[in-house]
Amino acid sequence: MRMPTHIVAVGGIVEDEQGNILLVKTHHGGWVFPGGQVEVGENLMDALTREIKEESGIDIHISNLIGVYSNTGIHKWHDSVTDVPTKLMLDYVCKPIGGQLSTSEETTEVQWINKEKVLDLISAPAIRTRYKAYLDFEGKINYMEYITKPEFELKENRTI
Repeated sequence: MRMPTHIVAVGGIVEDEQGNILLVKTHHGGWVFPGGQVEVGENLMDALTREIKEESGIDIHISNLIGVYSNTGIHKWHDSVTDVPTKLMLDYVCKPIGGQLSTSEETTEVQWINKEKVLDLISAPAIRTRYKAYLDFEGKINYMEYITKPEFELKENRTI
């Protein structure tokens, strides 16, 4: 039996007390909310805390899960050679508890953006869709299946 290969990733929508959302600008993805892959042996909460700190300099408290997302398309990475496998992403609402805004090897800019203006900056359709799910969150977990390449296609959208 061949074992399946999936990337597991976490994303954090960090909102401060003034209603601003933490965004980072990446080299390949433009403006996004911070997050990334869970490393071998790492739990989801530690991965999210680490990724947000690495990408933005901000320390967080994780409040709750708001979405589970499956990118079921396989596509080529930025090197045009390596296959990127299917990905499972879990998005969480977070609150800042410390740290200082700073960039990293992965980010070129880090900013707090008014909640209502975030969609003016995010261009990636999957990230826009997941952020809209945050704005519309009413207590039920969002579940979506989509593909991002060759172009974004939402295949399923429901709550669970």
